[in-house]
Amino acid sequence: MKKLNEILMIFIFMLTAVLAAAVGLKAYDIYDTNKRLAREQEELELAEVMARNEEAQSRVSQMQAEILELAEDKEELERFIVRIQSGEQSFSGEETVSSNAAVSGNASVSYNGVSGNGTGLFGSDVSGNGAGASGSDVSGNGTGAFDSDVSGNGTGAFTSDVSGNGTGLFGIGASGNGTGGFHGDISGNGTVSGNVDAFGNIIPGIRDTVSGNGEVNYYDGSMTNSSIFDEWRTIYEQEEMSLEARRLFRTSLEETLEVNQADRERIAENKKDFSQMKIACLGDSITAAANLEGEEGYQQYAYPARLKELLGAEEVYNLGIGGSSIGRYWSDAYVDRYQEIPEDTDIILVMGGTNDGFCVSDKEFGNLEERAYRTFCGDLNELMKGLKEKYPQAEIFFVTPLPNVLQDYLMSERKYLLPQKKFADVMIALAKEYGFGVIDLYNSNILDSHDANVVADYIPDGVHGNHDGYQILAEHFASRLVQHYEKKEAATVRKQTVSENHADSKAMKENAAQVQNMDEAEKSAPQD
Repeated sequence: MKKLNEILMIFIFMLTAVLAAAVGLKAYDIYDTNKRLAREQEELELAEVMARNEEAQSRVSQMQAEILELAEDKEELERFIVRIQSGEQSFSGEETVSSNAAVSGNASVSYNGVSGNGTGLFGSDVSGNGAGASGSDVSGNGTGAFDSDVSGNGTGAFTSDVSGNGTGLFGIGASGNGTGGFHGDISGNGTVSGNVDAFGNIIPGIRDTVSGNGEVNYYDGSMTNSSIFDEWRTIYEQEEMSLEARRLFRTSLEETLEVNQADRERIAENKKDFSQMKIACLGDSITAAANLEGEEGYQQYAYPARLKELLGAEEVYNLGIGGSSIGRYWSDAYVDRYQEIPEDTDIILVMGGTNDGFCVSDKEFGNLEERAYRTFCGDLNELMKGLKEKYPQAEIFFVTPLPNVLQDYLMSERKYLLPQKKFADVMIALAKEYGFGVIDLYNSNILDSHDANVVADYIPDGVHGNHDGYQILAEHFASRLVQHYEKKEAATVRKQTVSENHADSKAMKENAAQVQNMDEAEKSAPQD
């Protein structure tokens, strides 16, 4: 009987083990099935995102061709840009476009009011008598907070009258007799931005004319004791200034030329030796010099090649791939290829975000709290962390994307897309967290293709440079690197001076203590 019970217990134990194993296998099978289904769902969603982004990139190429064609007629291009910025698909009535004013009728303006009586982006009322938030009255006599009256006689705080006789504090007299501090006369043969200082005095040398027959006089490398650009440096050196704030002072063309002039001065003054330094430029089609591929040896005009010449660097690596994104939701993601940067690189420039803006929705954008895989926030964080760990000795700079009209154009058709500012803000925040430098092109107001003059002169397809556009980029990067090392050297000198002063102070205290000890010893010594 006892033996029978033992056999029965063994049988029950074995049966229990078999049942447990079966349950375990079933649970694992369910887990494995769920995991496989989740993976398949993720792959399906990624395929859908990739297909959506491929279609968007194809549309961007079509838009670039449209911009190139529009650029042949600057007035038509200006109307197109206004239409895109205002969210309107068509205009009624006659349109007259200028940088900061809409003139008497159903006109449209780049940064002000558009075709009606309401208020524009920065601005003004059109064909009405009210005042705009940051703007002016049009066909009325009131005064705007930042701009001026159009077809009236009032005066604006920052700009000037158009078709009137008033004077603006920092502004212009357009088709009239007013005098501006920063600008000049526009829509005529008067001088612009270089012939009138902030107090109305004439100064030579910055620029000849705009909307007239003048030529741009670029800086030739010669220095003066009193720089003609000191008037503007207090503005352009304010790195925390937003794009919207800068637009209130100057158009992008004006900002581009003035900043470029100052950049050339800084490069001419450079005392830093870059001849033993290697620089890597990780980027997209802008780094790869898109627009110039049809030319033999076109890469010599890309900004990395120009940067090498400007700084006299030992080597500058061009790691730009057209169409690439920072995150893993599109092509040739930076986060998957930054390891291609040579390990002996001294300076790393990462310029990106443009293609991300062409394809990212809220879901792919993510957030800085989670920093999830395959989101802009998560992959950018992974990229920065990887760069910091793999290249601990390198100086690393992130370059925010240039504002471009193609982003607004694409957003008008695809409502899931996000404003470029969101990408720039995250890039700036994470770079600060990791201690990286930032070259903030987005908020600089330079080479902004929302300005038709910038498109005509430097960014012919609305997003990629021509020879001059890439040269300006290279000069700006070179200037910022020179400035970085100037500040770094100055900080080292200050630290050394403080250390030397501390050492001198310590030595003086020790000498004083020795003298005091000697005096005390003499006093205590036996007297003869």
